[in-house]
Amino acid sequence: MLELTNRFTFEGSRIAWGVLGDGPALVLVHGTPFSSQIWRRIAPWLARRRRVFFYDLLGYGQSDMPDSDVSLGMQNRLLGAMLREWGLERPQILAHDFGGATALRAHFLDDVAFSRLTLVDPVAIAPQGSPFVRHVGHHEAAFAELPAYAHRALVSAYIGNAAAQPLSEEALSIYRDPWLGDIGQRAFYRQIAQMSQRYIEEVEARYRRPDFPTRIVWGEDDAWIPIAQGRKLADRLTDGALIRVPRAGHLVQEDAPEAIVAAVLDDPA
Repeated sequence: MLELTNRFTFEGSRIAWGVLGDGPALVLVHGTPFSSQIWRRIAPWLARRRRVFFYDLLGYGQSDMPDSDVSLGMQNRLLGAMLREWGLERPQILAHDFGGATALRAHFLDDVAFSRLTLVDPVAIAPQGSPFVRHVGHHEAAFAELPAYAHRALVSAYIGNAAAQPLSEEALSIYRDPWLGDIGQRAFYRQIAQMSQRYIEEVEARYRRPDFPTRIVWGEDDAWIPIAQGRKLADRLTDGALIRVPRAGHLVQEDAPEAIVAAVLDDPA
């Protein structure tokens, strides 16, 4: 497990973060409904050649889960604040899922500069949002009041569907347990209900090839975001270059973590 022993206060809420290794700065940004523990099998390897910073998004993992805005509309501001707190001006970024949208919004909307960007199955191209997500958006209060056993089963099935291979009970519990209990259950449906396609649309209109190396990694068996979305994004950001990972789903970190390590470390720092 990654240790997040540090706390940073962002707009009144505590953000949990940690750091490993030495070398050029590399910031890891997770997505939903996960936490920075999604990098637990990857960060130690990257830390052999990078100084790796990781944190839990506001509303996730060990960070506070406030009854307020935890949407994509504010996560890019949090990323910018974390970079200032760490004193990083042009770090490398490795981002997954909503973390990808967070990094793209920080760059294209807030002019945050990176030295290199690696995106893993990012939420970046409209349309986005499954029927389940839309249903929760209409009935958040009802889902928040589900019996604990029903909520546990729903979250387990939801997270399990993200990987192409069955998750171990250990991995499933790492991703699921922060969402259990009264606070966690309400936070789980809150972050889903706050998902809005407009956060993608407003940044997608600005996509162009960045002035820094960009790599896009995609699990060929991603059941959450089809690889066709990856091809569209690659056409916009990398002139079509896309790293396809066979036998991997949305959670490439679980199905093929070595593919992510290789994508990040393949180029010299």
